[in-house]
Amino acid sequence: MTVPSFSPSCSAWYSNSSSGGGGSVGGTTSSNHPYGQWHSLSPTGHLVTAICLGIIGTFGFLNNLLVLVLFCRNKVLRSPINLLLMNISVSDLMVCIVGTPFSFAASTQGRWLIGAAGCVWYGFVNTFFGTVSLISLAVLSYERYFTMMGTTEADATNYKKIWMGILLSWMYSLIWSLPPLFGWSSYGPEGPGTTCSVNWPFSQFQSFFCRSLHNLLHNVGDTLEQVLEEEAHINGRLQ
Repeated sequence: MTVPSFSPSCSAWYSNSSSGGGGSVGGTTSSNHPYGQWHSLSPTGHLVTAICLGIIGTFGFLNNLLVLVLFCRNKVLRSPINLLLMNISVSDLMVCIVGTPFSFAASTQGRWLIGAAGCVWYGFVNTFFGTVSLISLAVLSYERYFTMMGTTEADATNYKKIWMGILLSWMYSLIWSLPPLFGWSSYGPEGPGTTCSVNWPFSQFQSFFCRSLHNLLHNVGDTLEQVLEEEAHINGRLQ
C-alpha cells in the first residue's frame, strides 16, 4: 500500500459553498468542486431530503434506544445471539446521534454548515459505525449458518465466540475507517454537498488497494465446496 502524495480536503469546497460559489440551492452546477462536477438539489429536493432524514433519525434513535433499554432490563433477552443484535443497535444509535443531525441541518439550509473539519468528522463516524452494523450482520449470518448446518445443537451459553465476533466488527471497521484520516484517500462532500463520506470520485493509481482475483476465486470455491459437502452430509443422514 502506497500513500498518495496528494489528498484533497473539503476545505476548498467549503470555502466555495460559503461564498456562494458552489453550494447554492436551485439545481446549479459547480465547476469549482474539488472532486469534479456536481449538481445541487432544488429547494424542494433539499426539503424532501431533510424530511426523510428527520424521520429516519427520529425513529432510528427511538427504536434503537428502546431495543437497548429492553435488553438491559430483561435478563431473559441476554442470549449470545441477541448480543449481536444489541451491537447493531448501538452502532445504528450512534449514527442517529453523531451523524444524522448534521446532514439534517445541512439539508434544511441547502449547504454544509460545520466546515471542513466537521465534514471529515461526519464522514468518519458514518463510515465507522455503518461498517460496524454491516460486519455485525455478516457475523450474525455466519453464526446462523453454522447453527443450521451443524451436526449438534447450538450452545446457547457460548458467549465467547459472539464477543469475539463483536470485537472483530469494531476492529475491522476501525481499520478501514482510519486510513482516509492519514492520507489514503480522504473524507469529503458527496452528492449535493449536504453529506460527507469517503472521497470515492478522487483516485490515484498509488492509492488503489487491489485484491488478488486468484485468492478471491479460491476462497469462493472453498466456501462453495464446504456448503456442498455439508448439504450432501445432511441429505445422507436424512435418507
